[in-house]
Amino acid sequence: MRKVILLIVGVLIPSGLIYAVWLGFGALFEPNVNPEVAPYELYIRDSTTTAEVYDQLLADDVLLTPEGLPLLAQRKGLEWPRAGHYVITEDMSSNSIVNMLKAGLQTPVKVNFNSAASLEEIAQKLSEQLMVNESSLLQALQQPMKGWEGPLALGAFLPDTYEFYWNASAQTVAEKLYQNTVSFWTPNRVKQAKAMGLTPSEVSTLASIVMKESSKADDRPNVARLYLNRLAKGMKLQADPTVIFAMKRLDPGIEVRRVLRKDLKIEDPYNTYYTTGLPPGPICVPEKSALLAVLNAPEHDYIYMCANPDQPGYHAFASNYASHLLNQRRWVQYLNNRKIYR
Repeated sequence: MRKVILLIVGVLIPSGLIYAVWLGFGALFEPNVNPEVAPYELYIRDSTTTAEVYDQLLADDVLLTPEGLPLLAQRKGLEWPRAGHYVITEDMSSNSIVNMLKAGLQTPVKVNFNSAASLEEIAQKLSEQLMVNESSLLQALQQPMKGWEGPLALGAFLPDTYEFYWNASAQTVAEKLYQNTVSFWTPNRVKQAKAMGLTPSEVSTLASIVMKESSKADDRPNVARLYLNRLAKGMKLQADPTVIFAMKRLDPGIEVRRVLRKDLKIEDPYNTYYTTGLPPGPICVPEKSALLAVLNAPEHDYIYMCANPDQPGYHAFASNYASHLLNQRRWVQYLNNRKIYR
């Protein structure tokens, strides 16, 4: 019996301890992520504790052997992980996860907005994809940007796909959007605009009208040239989207499916039936495709257009008023047949 006890004390217990240490080492320094949930995206806000992160990892069954992570985090002084977006991959150990959170080695996120009617809408769309506060972002977007000050501000932020750290500041987000617009305006594109008698911000204004006038990529360049033709002749643009914009300035909640004759008389600087030339600024945030539609507008002699009932979304163009009246009658009849009166 004595020999058995000595065997247990002298051999089996140390072996068990060694095995336990080996298991613990493996749990801390060997891959410890459930492959069924990897890669796992972890979003950490300010004031989130390590304990709260650990609870989330447990709830989502991320770790194969979870027990060692809080002990390791405590040993390394990780009480408050840095805010951000982190990606936990299948090959990571508890140690590498703790080190990543302690050092703040986050992975950028891709965010985008394809269009927007206002700076408020940009702020709302991006704040849903980032940690940044919506009101803080709106304030940053409202700061004057060189070349797009005041009513031109809607042209300062190009719709696109961007990469940010999830906890990027409002100022960082606004500046990156603006710098993307600056980068778009290469010397060659500035030269193209100048040849049309326009500045980059004026191209943005016209592009916003083109974008609201037509949703068809292959229709927009012809629409753009028509407006350029009218500008060159000193004619009023007479763009229905500017009338609708003016109406919404008076009544933001109004729904307009049909512009009436009385609407054309609204005395507003954005109403291009009332004023000559371009309005004070864009009527929406112009997309890159709309900007290019203006810059690369094909030559033609059309100065009139009307929605084409035979090709929904497209326009019927005319170079003289008589032909335009025929197109207009067809469109009015189309609306009346469908009982669209406002």
